[in-house]
Amino acid sequence: MAELGGVRIQVVRGTLAEPYLDALARLRIEVFREFPYLYDGSAEYERGYLRSYAASARSTLVIAVDETLDAPEVVGVSTALPLCDHDDAESLAPALQQAGYDPEQTYYFGESVLRRTYRGRGIGHAFFDAREQAARALGFARATFCAVERPADHPARPHDYVPHDAFWTRRGYVRRADLVARFAWRDLGDAHETQKPMVFWLKELVA
Repeated sequence: MAELGGVRIQVVRGTLAEPYLDALARLRIEVFREFPYLYDGSAEYERGYLRSYAASARSTLVIAVDETLDAPEVVGVSTALPLCDHDDAESLAPALQQAGYDPEQTYYFGESVLRRTYRGRGIGHAFFDAREQAARALGFARATFCAVERPADHPARPHDYVPHDAFWTRRGYVRRADLVARFAWRDLGDAHETQKPMVFWLKELVA
């Protein structure tokens, strides 16, 4: 457990994640409305999607709680679990297998959602530190996550948008444009779901 400017960082695992899933769902809907995800989420979908984190004994949730408020509040959550325990494992695993990676040895970083006003305090690094520590402690060979790819001229792209690529690269992750999964969701303002390419980023955790 650590503290960053009044924000307490704590780690919970397995079934202990259950009490935090509602807060995670709300933050996913709130934060992923921003570019590049533009996610038009629903509480109903979130409840089903997040079950795997409480169901997996080897899942990790990193919770950011603002302790300076009259009623301490969860303002950020970062998740990880064995890739093969993820509800979307059938969509994620094939790209890795085709490239020669063993999904059973891969710890998957699901999402990091943090309210805008809390960014820039080092909480993002704390999220990665805790998840990488968990992956190593559990004996996984590598960590991976997927990031959505949007066209550079996407009409919803803010003029001051800065992708996280440089941050992820500094953390030791390698973008693998040849490894792509595809997921469908409804963008804000759209009537129907559309498929989006999700590019893998990988980091080897053992020599």
